[in-house]
Amino acid sequence: MLQQPRRSFLKSIGLAGLGFTLTPGLTLARPSATALAAPDLSLQQLSGRVHAGGQGLAGVAVTDGISVVVTDAKGNYALTSPATAEFVYISVPRGYAIPHEQGVARFYRRKEAAKGRFRADFELQKLAQDDTRHNFIVWADPQMISKADAQEFKATAVPDTQKLVASYGPQALFHGIGCGDLVWDHFELFEDYQQGVAATGIPFFQVIGNHDMDLTARSDEGSSATFRKLFGPTYYSFNRGAVHYVVLDDVFFIGAAKKYIGYLTEQQLSWLEQDLALVPKGSTVVVSLHIPAYTRQHLRDKQKEESMGGVVSNRKELYRLLEPFRAHIMSGHTHFNEVLQTAPNVTEHVHGTVCGAWWTGPICTDGTPGGYGVYEVDGADVKWYYKALGHDRNHQLRLYPKGSLPEQPADVVVNVWNWDPQWKVTWFEDGVSKGPMPQRPGLDPLAVQLHAGPNLPAKHKWVEPTATDHLFAATPSPQAREVRVEVTDRFGQTYTERWTA
Repeated sequence: MLQQPRRSFLKSIGLAGLGFTLTPGLTLARPSATALAAPDLSLQQLSGRVHAGGQGLAGVAVTDGISVVVTDAKGNYALTSPATAEFVYISVPRGYAIPHEQGVARFYRRKEAAKGRFRADFELQKLAQDDTRHNFIVWADPQMISKADAQEFKATAVPDTQKLVASYGPQALFHGIGCGDLVWDHFELFEDYQQGVAATGIPFFQVIGNHDMDLTARSDEGSSATFRKLFGPTYYSFNRGAVHYVVLDDVFFIGAAKKYIGYLTEQQLSWLEQDLALVPKGSTVVVSLHIPAYTRQHLRDKQKEESMGGVVSNRKELYRLLEPFRAHIMSGHTHFNEVLQTAPNVTEHVHGTVCGAWWTGPICTDGTPGGYGVYEVDGADVKWYYKALGHDRNHQLRLYPKGSLPEQPADVVVNVWNWDPQWKVTWFEDGVSKGPMPQRPGLDPLAVQLHAGPNLPAKHKWVEPTATDHLFAATPSPQAREVRVEVTDRFGQTYTERWTA
């Protein structure tokens, strides 16, 4: 091989003029003036006490996001942690109030250097009541891009949530989960989100979404800097009643603005394995993340492959870790609603959004009303329903008259947005039962009316309807005067809508 002058060699591989020099062995090195600081590989000794009213609490999980330890009989813990770990935090145990600041959960301490040691104590408050029965809500994608969106958020989702919580009575225990895309790349609106959370009167845990990331970061590790500053760790756990709750960060930023994949890092999976090892087998575990572990969207869209940014590519390992438990996976991101049974022990809830179709109207792209999920917990059992903004809890379907679908002009159509295969959809013609209503996947008529063709919303012209599995259609006889649709959910609740000729 012919020797090349050093600069001509650098030019040939595109590095000339970038400040590199060539050392023996063809090693590339920047001049010392521009050398990057080496990462701090030192260790810190973390210690502290978890207590309530001066009484130490035993068996509480404490973590730096890498290792997990539990407190001893006196509530003390000790943990060796790399200096690069940013937080030390606890998994709030059952029976204790969720620490919060104006509604934002604060279960963590930001580490500080102190001669290789850092002490963090956690004081908890014992609940005045048993938390075996409790409730929680999931806000997916408030996704505000402007002050106008923020005002609409505060005028719709916030008072709706206040009214819902009040309807359960003053003794009901509630917490909320903000399931990502809290804002839409405009970080000044995090303040509006926090104001909304504070106004609900319940503590909220936050999930990072793809629109909550720093888009100028050079890697995934830096993309959550602003989120961590405001809300703490991006993955953690807590307990309420008999349920163990986990929050994960499954939005992996690949170093280019608005480019990401659904992926769980090895560090998170290793932490999760340790965290779940402390949970009794057979327990109910609720996992919240932004990008769904799985959806059927690619099948409805007749695509051969799943979108890399639409599902979690390494979800099989998540499923494996959840095998010993009764699991529910909560997500958002898609702006449609879907409930899936992806394993005998795993129910996945892909939530319709607080913002609907990006604050362009009252519905999501699949016809689901803008809204949020409501979950009622009794011991290990979880019941749920979808709460449409501005409607009571019985608003669970929308019936369309004949002619609503151009390709099926003789059919009546119904959208049952929180449907899953354990629901029953039956129809009646002039009081006579016609049996199950056939499932007809397709586009919701109102979504087509609002978001297709010449009706594209002026606010965001790229919004369009998305196909859904939760449409049903039937053909009444020409002389039919009334069609009644009865929908019974998996918990035995029945909802009814009528169409009159």
